[in-house]
Amino acid sequence: MDPKILDDISRRIAAALPAGIGTIKADLEKNIRAALDSTMSNMNLVSRQEFEVQQKVLERTRTKIEALEKQLAELEKNI
Repeated sequence: MDPKILDDISRRIAAALPAGIGTIKADLEKNIRAALDSTMSNMNLVSRQEFEVQQKVLERTRTKIEALEKQLAELEKNI
């Protein structure tokens, strides 16, 4: 996952906090970022590129299966 996304999320959460806690805002933002990073790393996510590669593999496999199904139907018809 792109670290910029996690930084943006942690900044938004920190910005939503009340103004009276401004002195600990940087610490909270850093802790929120660490918590998000830890959570995301435990989620077993794949990158967009990996997803797209697997999607193409699935499409090719589906096409081959459809062709084999047609071939099998023709062979069964000829028996």
